[in-house]
Formats: sequence, C-alpha cells, structure tokens
Amino acid sequence: MTLDECFELGFIVKPHALKGQMTAQLDVDDAATYDKLKTVYLALPASPTKLTAYTIERVNPQGGLRVLLKLRGIERIEEAEPLRGAKLWLPLAELPPLAEHQFYFHDVIGFQVIDEKEGALGVVENFYEFPQQDVLAMRYQGQEVLLPVVDELVSHADMETKQLFVNMPEGLLDIYMNPGAHKNPNAE
Repeated sequence: MTLDECFELGFIVKPHALKGQMTAQLDVDDAATYDKLKTVYLALPASPTKLTAYTIERVNPQGGLRVLLKLRGIERIEEAEPLRGAKLWLPLAELPPLAEHQFYFHDVIGFQVIDEKEGALGVVENFYEFPQQDVLAMRYQGQEVLLPVVDELVSHADMETKQLFVNMPEGLLDIYMNPGAHKNPNAE
C-alpha cells in the first residue's frame, strides 16, 4: 500500500493508560463512521512515506473527533509511545459514500472551475486545510486564486464533465488580478 492509494484519517496523539491504548485525533466529519475499522496503516514521523499495517482490536469514540485506539501487538505503554505522532492512513476504497453532488477533494483536482456568472475560470490545482476552513486553489489567468470551501461558494461537482461549480464572491478575482488597487485607505 502506498500513500497515493490512501487518504489520511488522522494521527496518534499520545498513549492512553498502561495497556497499549492510544488517543487518536481523526480528521473526518464523523468519527463514528470509523468505529468498525479492522485495519489501519501507520506512517511514523521518522518515516512519513513508509506505511505499516496494523490490525485494530477496538475503536472507542471519546467525543468530538477523538477516539481511543487499540492495535493488535501493542500491549504496553512502552510499545505505544514510539507511535506518538504517527499518521493514520486508510485505502481510498474505504472512504464512505457521499451524497449526490458531494465530492472528496482529491477527486476534483484538475477539474474546470465554472462560476455561475463568469463561466469557465480555471482549473482546480489543490486544496489547503487551514484551522478556520478549507480553501480551494485554482489557476486563473496565471495567478493562484483561493476560494473558501463553504456551501455558499462551492456548489457541486459534475464527475462526468469534470467540472466544479462555484459562486465567486463579488470582487474576489479583482483582488487577485489587481492587488495594489485594493489597499486599505486607513492602513498606514
């Protein structure tokens, strides 16, 4: 299994108690979706591209996106401690199904961005995950333009035509194309 065949599920925060359990933080919408996992792949901080498969004995939700994770073969705190900070990965095939017009970020890289007013704008190049919100990065007239990924701005994806439909905020493209024209007159 390689990283290209997987998605990042979360990471191990720290050992929990003395019998090999670990606290993990999941980077998902609903931790309960993953409470029946049988296998997870770990990438240690020292070897971030090397994945090692572990059989899961238990996943216990702890509220929010934290879970207690028990892996087969990890029986003591001394065995769990080296896994602190390890990233958790799952095969792409294990992503939960989505509702119609929803999409996973990796699915729309390379899609044409279509604005409801302006029409075709550019191509999705990347997504950035910031603490406040996720942001779509597209190339528009040679310039990277960032668009917050919120329902009001990103409408839906058409997988057949490889198009992502958006509602660009008024003036956003102007800010990127003419950055000097939008200086704050109150700024010193």
